[in-house]
Amino acid sequence: MRPDLEVADIFRSAGPTYRAAHAGHLSLHQLKVMSAIENCRTAALGGHVEACEDCGHWRIAFNSCRNRHCPKCQGAAARTWLAEREADLLPVGYFHVVFTLPAEIADIAWQNKALLYDLLFKAASETMLTIAADPRHLGARIGITAVLHTWGSAMTHHPHVHMIVPGGGIAPDGSRWISSRPAFLLPVRVLGKLFRRLFFTRLNALHDAGRLAFFGTMTGLADRRTFLRHLAPVRKKRWVVYAKPPFAGPEAVLAYLSRYTHRVAISNRRLVAFDENGVTLRYKDYRRDGAERHRIMTLIADEFIRRFLLHVLPRGFHRIRHYGLLASASRRDNLALARRLLAVPSEPEAPMPETPLDTCPPCPCCGGRMIVIETFARWGQPRAPPRPTLPIREPVS
Repeated sequence: MRPDLEVADIFRSAGPTYRAAHAGHLSLHQLKVMSAIENCRTAALGGHVEACEDCGHWRIAFNSCRNRHCPKCQGAAARTWLAEREADLLPVGYFHVVFTLPAEIADIAWQNKALLYDLLFKAASETMLTIAADPRHLGARIGITAVLHTWGSAMTHHPHVHMIVPGGGIAPDGSRWISSRPAFLLPVRVLGKLFRRLFFTRLNALHDAGRLAFFGTMTGLADRRTFLRHLAPVRKKRWVVYAKPPFAGPEAVLAYLSRYTHRVAISNRRLVAFDENGVTLRYKDYRRDGAERHRIMTLIADEFIRRFLLHVLPRGFHRIRHYGLLASASRRDNLALARRLLAVPSEPEAPMPETPLDTCPPCPCCGGRMIVIETFARWGQPRAPPRPTLPIREPVS
């Protein structure tokens, strides 16, 4: 069911004014994202007409934009991705670990998204793999599924990586499975120190190579001394790595992944109102506890769009990545070995369905099978009502 208010409604209403006011300051990719969201599931993208084989009820279905930043298009993408990942789950506890960039680094990352988001992935994954392989800690090769989020609940720029990690790994010689403690994976203080060192080492290398760009008030950071002076306080801070308690089971892991892997900066269900005062939305203030954590805020339309576009990822950037045992090159062999060491059956090959699965939701009137009876191209409209091409089935006595 369509929500009362969508991001697309705000873009359609306030988007033209925003684009005119910021002409020359929006990238082509940002403009394409706005256009995709505005046109999603409208006649602009074409569509088809479905009819029920039983009762003859028909409905129009417009095509989706399938843009990864669109709040309406992530449900189907998440379900497809989860179906593929379900076979990767092992019968062990899973931990949730979060690596976050300090605000001073996040400001630089906003002007160098592709480089620093990639560096965040690399430093965080190498930190986990290194500490896990250390015999003083776990002493095993672990697997990691990492997801990049660039936003806080209020849509501000807050880049961080969520990791889902099995509670254990394969011994270096491949002879046994080494389990972590039930409620403890790796020491977060040790993780934080190594993460900080790895990130700074590679960040300095990028600056020395002249690969970082600085604009506006940050132009002065192009000078090496100014750059090092800016980062000096951050070097002394403790970089917090957050580790949540393990999940209750594989089903809980999948439920979590379904909420996080294909999430965008804001979902339509968090929108409350859009009027002359601006956009009202729900958010969480993590500095508060209990019921006070759930808050309401109103942003003028321009500020809402600006915050949304902060989180448009560079073209072709992969925000879901796998490391260690789950790296794509050796994932299947590693999982097969892990299952043997855990003495659990190998995951059977999923049989191919004899008939193609229905892609249309069932009839809302009688629950019957809906089939496509007409398609129409972009910017077109179906004939109304569609021609009665389907025979109505007689009820079986």
